[in-house]
Order: sequence, then C-alpha cells, then structure tokens
Amino acid sequence: MPDTTRPAPSTQYSLSLRVVLDNAPGVLGRLTTAIGEAGGNIYAVDGFIAKGPLLERKIVVNCSSIEHQGEITAAVRAVDGVTLTDCWDRTFRMHEGGKIEVLSLFPVGDRDDLSMAYTPGVARVCTAIAEDEHKADEYTIRRNTVAIVSDGTAVLGLGNIGPKAAMPVMEGKALLFKEFGGVDAFPICLDVSSPEELIETVVRLAPTFGGINLEDIAAPGAFEVEAELKEKLDIPVFHDDQHGTAVVTLAGLVNALKIVGKSMSEVTIVISGVGAAGVAIGKILLGDGVGDVIGVDRQGAVYEGRENLNASKQWFANHTNKQKKRGTLTEVMAGSDVFVGVSAPGVLSVEAVRSMAESPIVFAMANPDPEIMPEEVDGIVAVMATGRSDYPNQINNVLAFPGIFRGALDSRAKDITENMKLAAAKAIAESVAADELSNTYIIPSVFDKSVAPRVAAAVAAAAVTDGVCRASEHGVDEHPASSC
Repeated sequence: MPDTTRPAPSTQYSLSLRVVLDNAPGVLGRLTTAIGEAGGNIYAVDGFIAKGPLLERKIVVNCSSIEHQGEITAAVRAVDGVTLTDCWDRTFRMHEGGKIEVLSLFPVGDRDDLSMAYTPGVARVCTAIAEDEHKADEYTIRRNTVAIVSDGTAVLGLGNIGPKAAMPVMEGKALLFKEFGGVDAFPICLDVSSPEELIETVVRLAPTFGGINLEDIAAPGAFEVEAELKEKLDIPVFHDDQHGTAVVTLAGLVNALKIVGKSMSEVTIVISGVGAAGVAIGKILLGDGVGDVIGVDRQGAVYEGRENLNASKQWFANHTNKQKKRGTLTEVMAGSDVFVGVSAPGVLSVEAVRSMAESPIVFAMANPDPEIMPEEVDGIVAVMATGRSDYPNQINNVLAFPGIFRGALDSRAKDITENMKLAAAKAIAESVAADELSNTYIIPSVFDKSVAPRVAAAVAAAAVTDGVCRASEHGVDEHPASSC
C-alpha cells in the first residue's frame, strides 16, 4: 500500500523508466498497478502498437522523494514479465552539461565574413568605442547582456552552499531571462569571502554587461553589496531576492485590495521576516502609500527604539510601525488587514488570522512550505497567496525580473529606481483583466508571455520620466557605418 503520509508526487522527482514487457495479456496492467500501489503517479507513457513477443516502452513516473524513486524502481523490477533496462532522474538529466549555451548570431562561412566579424574589420568598431565608450551599448553584447551574480551564501532554502553549488540556480535564472524577456543573461558565481571582495570583483567585470542581477546573497551583506554597486556602476543593479519579490507582492496586493474593497492608504500590513525581501517589500509598500507596515522578526515586532538592529532593520524601524507596537507575531496581527510572509514555515497560527480585520488577506510566501497552509484558513481569509505553483495566486519573481531588465536595457537605464519598480508592479497587476479578477486569480500566470513586454514598456517609460537613461545625456546613438 502507498504511504499516505508522504508528500504528493511531483515532477521535480520524476523518473524516466525504460522497460521491456512480455507481449501477453495483463502485463502492462500489472506494471501500472504496481506503480500506483507504490505511490507513483504515471505522468507519460510512449504510444505503441503491440507487435512481436516483446515491447520496449518509456514510462515517466512522478515520485515524492529520492527514497520514493527507489521504491518505484524496486516495484517495477518485481513485476512478472517486465524487465527494467534503464532509469534516470529527469531533473538531473535536464541539468547535465548545464542548461544554457552561447550561440553565434552570424555565420562565418568565408573570408569576407571573417574580415568583418574579426580582423581586420573589427578594429574599426573597437576604435569607434574607444573614441566614445557609450557605443559599446550598441555594438557589443552589453546592449542585451545581464550578469547573474551570486556568492552562494543564501541559495533558495539551502543556505550557504557555495558558488559551485549555486550554479544550477543561476543557470535556471538565465534560462528564464531568455525565455520570458529575450535577455542574454550569464551566471557569475564568485568564490569570495566578504561583501567587499564581491563588490570589487563585480566592478571589474562590469564592462562586459549591461546590467547586474544579484541573487542568493546573504543578508545583511546583500544590502551593502547592492548599495555600493549602485553607487559605483552606471548600469542597473537589481537584487532580485529583494526587489523582484517586492514588485510581484505589490502587484498581487493591488488586485487583492480591489476584491475586498479596501484602499492601500487605509490598510495595516504585517510582514513576517525583516530580511532582504521583507525590507524591500516594506519600502515598495511605503512608496505606494500604504497606511502602515509592521515588521516582525525572531525577536518580535520591529519598532523605533528597539536595540541591536542592523542598518537595514534600523531604516525599517524608522519608517514603519507608527504606533510602535511590540510583541510577538500573533500579538501584532490583531486588527491588521494583510499578512505578508517571507520568513519560515508554520509561524502563522489560525488564531492569529482569525484576529485580523474583516476580509483578511494572507500572502504566505515561505518556500517550499508557507507560513500557514491554505487549507488551514480556507473560509477564513478573503484572498490567499503563496509562493507555490500548486496553489492559486503564486507570487513568483519570474513575473518581474525579465521585464524589468528588458525595459532597463531598452531604455539604456543606468539605474532601476523605485518609480520603475512601482511601474513594473502596476503593469503586472493590470495584466489581470477586470472581468477575470477573483480571489483565486489576482496575479497572472508565470507562463503569460504578454506580461514581460508590458512590464518592459512601463519600466522604460518610468526610466525616461526619472531621467536615468544614458541616451538622454549623450544623445541618440550614432550608427556611423549604417547612416549613409
């Protein structure tokens, strides 16, 4: 019998099984039954016509863990008339050799091609850039290339696993940049021992790239790294763990408030977790005119005058919690309108949710296990969102960063301003049509390919408004070889 206590099978633990079956009545049925009784979920089976004494098939089975994969393969091997000839973990197979590659844009088929792509013709372009460095934005990969920079100190929920172990995440990020924003992003995982070393290295790498996306860098060092790089570089620097999360959270909240009939200026929002993401969410909510924000960390509410706060939490304390509420998460939740969780699994109780104001909104975004499971507050909350893809209203950064960088690159922005982030959030929110809006659909699907272009246009327009476009300082880029 399957273990009913194990998590549901999912594609992240899916197996491909290559099997040879006797072409006899009941063999395929015994195989599928054995997989089902072992708790596996058959995801796909090769189509086939039964001819000859043996059949070779590939079956994809979703499992719930590495241990469960072993149970499935053992169950398959035990079926009479079935031989398991090969099996592989589909997630690891996808990552073999990495997930991205470099492709050339032009063929080099003869000497004429070579003379333009490389010597001697390339020297003309080098000279043009030497005379005006801004031409590098037009005539090199800088115009469409972003560095995804990490030191591996805060990777997903895995913690400090180092730069090499961080590579699969950064490659995945690059894949999403290209798929949704058409941006050529490259993973740069650095073996550094301090924020200062990371900053120095990125400054030295910056001439190659049109933007810097910081990823999975532990707080509070992440704040220092971003602030220093924004000061030293004339290209956009964006810490996605902070600002991507904040942008999509605001987008979802804008639509959630429409459903409950409340305005941003009248609501009180409790944020559980005052790290990189929590502080950024607080800032963007303040920028959009929220009534009040109360942050809570492991020591309780953050308020002005609380001792031993780091620089980022001190800023947070100075700008939030107008009533200087103190106490635990449960204590400060009473009467609040919105809960936003970027902390840890299970920290929010049902009783705390019941103490909230009428029509409460809960964004429990800890991953993979949220601060409270949606089933626990079904019928209590008006709108529920998580960071998971298996529930409605997934707050996912993929909705933000491809379009934000697309807009920043297109406008030749030298910074990503708060106004640009607000514009991105509003664009994401507006991607849900008024007649589609519901308590289970406040945020567009991550697979909605119309979102990134909409975000990019809004971000580029905001960059122009804020005066942060390099083109606005140096005029329209000239094309000396093409303006005949």
